[in-house]
Amino acid sequence: MAVFAQSVQTQSDLLGQERVTETVAPAAAPKRVNITNRPAAADQDVEGDAGGAAVSTARQRTVSEAARKTRAPAPVPSEFQKFVFDSTGTNLPIFGSEFFANAPSTFSPVANAPVVADYALGPGDELMIRGWGSIDIDYRATIDRNGLISIPSIGSVPLAGVRAGDAEGVIRNAIGQLYKGVTVNVNFGRLRSITVYVVGQASRPGTYNVSSLSTLVTALFASGGPNANGSMRHVQIKRGGKVAAELDLYSFIGKGDKSTDMKLQDGDTIFIPTAVGHVALVGKVNTPAIYELKTANDSIESLLDYAGGMPVVADPRRAFLERIDASRNQPRSVEQFALSGEGLKRTLKDGDVLNVTSITPDFSNAVVLRGNVDQAVRAPFKAGMRISDLIPNRQYLITRNSIKRQNNAVNAGDERQTNEAADNIATRIGGLVDEINWDYAVIERVNRTDLSVSLVPFNLGNVFTNPAGPDNVQLQPGDTVTIFSQQDVAVPMDKRRIFVRVEGEVNVPGVYQMTAGETLQSMLAKAGGTTSNAYLFGTAFYREDVRRQQELNLEKLVKRLESQARADQSRSVANSRSVTDVQLAEVRRQTEATAAAQAIARVSELKPTGRISLGLDPRDKRFSLLPQLKLENGDRLVIPAQPEFVNIFGAVNVESSPLWRQGDRVNDYLKKAGLTSDADEENIFLLRVDGSVVSRDSGSWLSGGFGGTEVMPGDTIVVPEKFDKETRWTKFMTGAREWTQILANFGLGAAAFKTLRD
Repeated sequence: MAVFAQSVQTQSDLLGQERVTETVAPAAAPKRVNITNRPAAADQDVEGDAGGAAVSTARQRTVSEAARKTRAPAPVPSEFQKFVFDSTGTNLPIFGSEFFANAPSTFSPVANAPVVADYALGPGDELMIRGWGSIDIDYRATIDRNGLISIPSIGSVPLAGVRAGDAEGVIRNAIGQLYKGVTVNVNFGRLRSITVYVVGQASRPGTYNVSSLSTLVTALFASGGPNANGSMRHVQIKRGGKVAAELDLYSFIGKGDKSTDMKLQDGDTIFIPTAVGHVALVGKVNTPAIYELKTANDSIESLLDYAGGMPVVADPRRAFLERIDASRNQPRSVEQFALSGEGLKRTLKDGDVLNVTSITPDFSNAVVLRGNVDQAVRAPFKAGMRISDLIPNRQYLITRNSIKRQNNAVNAGDERQTNEAADNIATRIGGLVDEINWDYAVIERVNRTDLSVSLVPFNLGNVFTNPAGPDNVQLQPGDTVTIFSQQDVAVPMDKRRIFVRVEGEVNVPGVYQMTAGETLQSMLAKAGGTTSNAYLFGTAFYREDVRRQQELNLEKLVKRLESQARADQSRSVANSRSVTDVQLAEVRRQTEATAAAQAIARVSELKPTGRISLGLDPRDKRFSLLPQLKLENGDRLVIPAQPEFVNIFGAVNVESSPLWRQGDRVNDYLKKAGLTSDADEENIFLLRVDGSVVSRDSGSWLSGGFGGTEVMPGDTIVVPEKFDKETRWTKFMTGAREWTQILANFGLGAAAFKTLRD
């Protein structure tokens, strides 16, 4: 309020002193009078200026910014709000309190609001008068306490009580009595402020300077509205010792009815009485809140109207009313009734809590189809309905993922097929449709009497082949039918579809569909047999289930290696007996930890292939000796041509791939490559082209020991390096025994060994 008073004083000072000047025209011309008390620069601000000078606008903007920064403190919850929270666990607001949530803690008068035509002018209102013709007028006038404005060369004009819409006509008539042919325009500047008093159960009671255009609602907003105990339904304006008006804010906030709002006058008192009582509406109502009772006879229906009614999920058949009666030994009681007819007309009392429950999302006339189907559906139940009515044909069992794979078979939006897509296209053959478990599907049925669940299995294939058979079960309301794929519930091998891939040195490489029980020889027969270049010992057979198991085993191996490395490092530090030993042990531990982490990272990067070692004799070339291995879906057989080279890796003078010579042994190739001084001769091993590994620990199946082992085309000789470190970890890293196990168990070849040692 002090800020506003200072603003008014500043604006009055800026108006300055009136300047009256007369200009005498030549004798032949009529005398022209120029009346002004506005600076010349103010001409730019007159048009459309309803709020006063630019300085006043800036001052009002400052006040407004200060108001935004200083908000009213958060309202203190009432005792009834606390009671409802303790009772229901829900912190409910008081209905309508959000309207005052952002009310400023200070209030500035309305400066730029349009002036309505029926506004009654009074002392303090400012007018901007312009006239042109036989007289030029550019004058600001303020109505004095006598209700007059004084215009130089014109005189006093009474305006108190004149309607704003009639002010221009009154001033025009006054000027027209002295000057003819004058066009007059009147606008309004700063309007007067009035003082009102806010008392009773207000959030911020006190004295407020507000605009003369203010109404009861705007003044309530300025004062923050009622407090937690104040009434929103009986707000009164007291004028001259009498109640001039009474406002029900619920009609305004809940329905937008502002008909009972009244314009304020100077000296009015706004009185907010204590509320008659409060009730709580919780649960499924559109606006859960604490509501004020207007009278002692308010009905549930009337308050639900202000709450916006009930949502569609509310259950009108069941509502609970909690009531307080202090006269009883047990003050609290609860009732249940329906919100229809008499239930809606029941009257509420102070302290009531009405809980509207939700409907139970249960269907009384539906059956559900889910699982390996086109889409899960909730279908309406019909008397006599059977499985075939729910699944009319097999097309309903094609899943969305199957359709997506079929649609992605041709990507019309991208003609540039990547090499990866080209390499994997053979793996996608046979996977366009999810294979269905035709032997088993199930109905889940709920007994509504005892809420027990029973399963009714049936043969899905028989539903289509024999609709009149017992497998076409008659359904009941609430049944859930689940269809399984062969991946959901594994079926016997003989009932699975089998697509296998044959590559390499066969006459017709490709993807073939096999029947249950067929073997590798059957696969080769369908592929037209092998070519003359086929290399039996290098034949590789891959299986997806084996690859997945190898991945799990590799993860276990990495965890074991990490645990072993930590144990070795801890043991090294624990065995140190002096400060110097501890320091040296710490340096050594850090070095070993770095090396171990790098090695474990390389092991974890390995990708198991799923290769199965066929255990073939390297000298035998008859493909009829392939094991009678039954095929599974996704199997892959690769028959290479015979390589011409042998690979040598590790601690040799020259890592090379010399030509294979029949009958040459391991020692023959080692002599050609030459061992370095760091070579660990005890741990040299031979990585066979068939995926097996031969080392000194494997035993000798030819005379001459490991060095006399005959090397076959495509084999790889690995020569590890020696290390002086003594921990179990370094022994593992340098020894061949563990590496041979890794390479053999996970179907890895020479390329994987290069990854490990790089």
